[in-house]
This record gives sequence, structure tokens and C-alpha cells, in this order.
Amino acid sequence: MFDLEAFPPETRRLIAAGAVTGAYALFCAAIAAREALRRHATRKAAKALSQGSGEPVLVAYASQTGFAEELANATAKALSEGGAPVVLRELSAVTAADLTGRALFVVSTTGEGDAPDTARAFIRDVMKDGHDLSSLRYGVLALGDATYAQYCAFGRSLDAWLAHAGAEALFDRVEVDDGDPAALRHWQGQLSLITGVTDAPDWSRPAYGRWTLAERRLLNPGSPGGEAWHVRLEPVDKATWEAGDILEIGPRNNPAEVAALGLPAEMTEALSGLRLPHGPIGDIADLTPLPHREYSIASLPSDGAVELLVRLMPRVDGAPGLGSGWLCRFAEVGSIIDGRVRTNRSFHAPDKDRPLILIGSGTGLAGLRAHLKARATLGVRWNWLIFGERTSAHDYFHRAEIEAWQASGLLDRVDLAFSRDQADRVYVQHRLRAAADVLRRWVANGAAIYVCGSLEGMSRDVHAVLVEVLGSEALERLTDEGRYRRDVY
Repeated sequence: MFDLEAFPPETRRLIAAGAVTGAYALFCAAIAAREALRRHATRKAAKALSQGSGEPVLVAYASQTGFAEELANATAKALSEGGAPVVLRELSAVTAADLTGRALFVVSTTGEGDAPDTARAFIRDVMKDGHDLSSLRYGVLALGDATYAQYCAFGRSLDAWLAHAGAEALFDRVEVDDGDPAALRHWQGQLSLITGVTDAPDWSRPAYGRWTLAERRLLNPGSPGGEAWHVRLEPVDKATWEAGDILEIGPRNNPAEVAALGLPAEMTEALSGLRLPHGPIGDIADLTPLPHREYSIASLPSDGAVELLVRLMPRVDGAPGLGSGWLCRFAEVGSIIDGRVRTNRSFHAPDKDRPLILIGSGTGLAGLRAHLKARATLGVRWNWLIFGERTSAHDYFHRAEIEAWQASGLLDRVDLAFSRDQADRVYVQHRLRAAADVLRRWVANGAAIYVCGSLEGMSRDVHAVLVEVLGSEALERLTDEGRYRRDVY
């Protein structure tokens, strides 16, 4: 026997009317019940995701094996928990009319560069020339396998189509090689730009190595801006990296804040790496680990250490930020720092024979410095640096090194923009526009353009000038050829 009350009303009516009987009735009823529960769960989840305030975010996915769908669900959940209303939808159900406001695309590539089957309708009906997507701001998470020649092909083509149609990228495309957890953590970090929630726990925990905090030096005493520090971390365990790569840091809480809780020493040690609750400490097992922080590496393995340029960032309450506070304030010189190198292929060096234009501001100099060090090691000249900060007297980071590179001929050209050194504010984009003819000449001679620094402001303004000087189609070609790359945050 089976309990009729376990089934939805329409199934109970069919059974009572004799439309289905016996074992077949049980089978049909069970299928109908599961489908009804699924629809109910879907409606309930959609309603929960749609709650929140502000501009909604469309999360669209195209999945072949289910991984992209899984990540899309995690993305939607993270946004919803951050207070953003979310619409979660399979890509096949997305229309051109949906492409306005904010949208995130989580898409996989299958076979030899093919789109998932579920993306066919979108490609056929939506991905056409003539759409004006200038009202759309978007991000793309592209899943792929680097062992295939057409790595992340569909994600890249989707990103290119969106940009060509006038959409504005919220951040650079994130590519995930075979489910790489580090790339997924990077995507999660980009979501914080949308929600403003920077302390959400990592989806997966990094396998940290050990690094000794060997040096910490203030680079800009007396600056009208925030403190910027040169931090040197020497690997205890074997580690390697190349110019363009990132260091993920596992921060710790302010030791004084933990000690103020007055707990036993063994609990204090455990709490140093966990998010502290606002109220009393309950079961430590219920606390989540602190999220990682990422910094562009400013050195090469031949330097014997990872060197970082870290801006001390304040929290809302004025206290030092999680990662920068740990590196610049609370960790003692000589102590062990948890960290791991994240390979950042999208910002690796161009061919050594190619001219290189390096553009950045503030601590964005870090990623550019590593590339200049690599070019110096190779003896490669024809390099152009455009760098900006607040004042030349206080904020010209690594000035002696840059001037030595210029004197030796490693740097063919240096353009500096110190915004506070004159009545009218001058930024790197202004220097770039003033050198428009030189920029066109370098690009015509095969130059690559690398940008490192803040996404808001500097990076977007530089991009606008590049479009103005070179044209949007030319900039798209440079992107396709790997000659226009950005490491922005």
C-alpha cells in the first residue's frame, strides 16, 4: 500500500478516479510527486534569490556536465547572501531583452572548443550582430581544460561578443583550468566587488605554504594618501613563480583582538585564523576560516623572495583591513605567513621580442615591476612605463630602481603622473592621451599593453583612452592576440 496523502492533488485525483491502477499507479505517482517537489523547490529557491535590495543581477549558465550549473548556483547564493537580488537562469532561456543592468555568465567549453548543447539557442537567437548592449555590465567565468587547443573557447567568444556589442566588463574574464580552486577563489573575490562583502568564507581552502616575513618597509612616509608598504616574504618551502603571478595570503586576526577575549591559549591560537563572531564565542567548529587575500607579485624567484606592494586599507570602522592589516601591522617580522602562488596566465609576459607598454598607478606598480625585472634579466629593451600616484616627493615607489632602468636603456620612455603636484589633477590616462601618436606607433610596431592597478577609476579610464586613440575594433584585436592584458582589482 502507499499513502495517497504523500502525492500531489492532481495525482490523488487520477488514482481515485481509476485512471491509473496498481504498480503503474505507484510508479506514475512517485514520478509526479518528485516533479512537483522539484518545481516547488525551484520556485522557493528563485523567490529566496530574488530578495534583497538594489539592482538585480542575472546569473546565466551553460553547462555540459553540470559543473557550470553548480558554480552558477554557488555564485547566485553568494550574491544573494551579500544582499543582491538575483535571477538565476539557464543561458538557453536568456533573451536579448534580459541583457541590461548587471549579468554574470558561467559557461563551459566542451569537445574541441564547442559551446555546451544548452547554449545553442542563445548562440542562434541572441549572439548576433546589431545588438546594442551598452546598458549591460557583465562578468564571465569561463570553464575549460588547458590540455585542449581551444581552451575556454566559448567563454572567450562570449566575452568578445559582449564587449563588441558595447557591454562594459565589471572585471576581466576569469578562466578556470580543470576546476582550478585558485581560479574559483579569484572569481569569488570578484563577486565581492558587486556585493561589497569582502569577508565571505572561501568556497575551497587553499593549500598554503610557509613564508617568512623578512622585511616590511613603508614606501611613502608623509604621503597625503594611505600607507603603502614594501613587503618581502621568503619561502620556507619550495616555491616558484613568474612575472604576472599572484600571491594568495592566509591572513590572521589582530592578536590583540583575539587576546582581549580572555580565552585559553589553545583556543586563542585556533581563533587567530577564524572569523570572530560579534557576540560570545560558542562552538569553535561553527566558525568559518578567514578568506584569503590576493596581491600582485613584484619580484622574480631569482630575487629569493616574493615582494609585494601593499596598501594599508581601512575597514568601515577605521581598523586596518584583513589582509593589509596582517601584513603591514600585526604580523611580526620574522614570523611565518601562510601563502601560495596562484598562476595568472592572463598576465604572463608577451614574447620577449615584442615591445611592452606598462601602465599602472599606486601599488599596481607591483605587477609591472616584475615584468620589468624579467625584461632586464633577458636584456630586452623597448619598454615604456606610464605610472601615476599622488606626489613625486612621497609616492614615487622604487624611484631609484626606475631611474636606473631608464639610465641603462631598459626603459625607453617613462611618463609620470603625480596628481597632487599641480593645481589641475593629472592621471595616467591624461599622460597616455597626450602621447597618442607615440602609442599608435608602438602598437603598429607590435607592442603589447599591460595594465595593473585599480579597476575603478584608473583601469576604466585607461581603457576609454585606448578605445579613443586606437579604436574599439583595434583594441579587440589586441585582446584576441593577447597583446592587451590587465591585472586589475
